[in-house]
Amino acid sequence: MTKSDFVDKLAAKAGMSKKDAAGVVDAFVEVVTDSLKKGEDVQFTGFGKFYVQNREARDGINPQTKAKIKIPASKVPKFSAGLALKSAVK
Repeated sequence: MTKSDFVDKLAAKAGMSKKDAAGVVDAFVEVVTDSLKKGEDVQFTGFGKFYVQNREARDGINPQTKAKIKIPASKVPKFSAGLALKSAVK
């Protein structure tokens, strides 16, 4: 499902215009992004949790040259599904 498909379905479910639904989706993405940038988790009980996980620095191999490389530490966004979402997908 693309963002456009999601906006269409959200507008139909909520009884709002596609323009308003697109604004809601954009605002949601912005709020989650800003919260994760600040190091805050975003949790919806039953649905899931967005959070940032730290990755340690590690050694890797360039697949083209087979040369060893150092991969620096980084932060990556993660999502963990809640129980209600897991049950719904079964």
